[in-house]
Amino acid sequence: MLAELSQPIRDEIDQWIAKYPSDQRQSAVMAALRIVQEHNGGWLTQPLMDAVAEYLQMPRIAVYEVASFYSMYEHKPVGKHKICICNSISCMLNGSERLLDYLQQKLGIGLGEVTEDGRFSIKEVECLGACIGAPCAMIGKRYYENLTPEKLDRILDELD
Repeated sequence: MLAELSQPIRDEIDQWIAKYPSDQRQSAVMAALRIVQEHNGGWLTQPLMDAVAEYLQMPRIAVYEVASFYSMYEHKPVGKHKICICNSISCMLNGSERLLDYLQQKLGIGLGEVTEDGRFSIKEVECLGACIGAPCAMIGKRYYENLTPEKLDRILDELD
């Protein structure tokens, strides 16, 4: 079953398509997947990826390859607040594993799981590019650096 992309979604994707030569619509695939994912509660379905492929006039497999290669794309439901904990060497040396263990205990979920209330999910990710502020995490579109369990508690308490 092919999902239908709404007009607002197509309009948003079109803004990205316009940035590339007219014969290179597929260059907007990463942006299109991000847009579709955001409009679908933070995750992609196969019908949505198929719709992106059709809209960008590219093979479905090429869209699947992009969606499965990059860690920012999700293939199952995530929490309202997706907590991405960096596992790069800088973050690991500065306590990211301890933070990850703390979060899993505090929230009562494992990696890739969602809290019962749907508020939080946890994902371990490769480098977030903030090594000077290790350990770091990304929640939604915001970076948090020099994290401790206490800082994490304050951040989570401030989220709606």
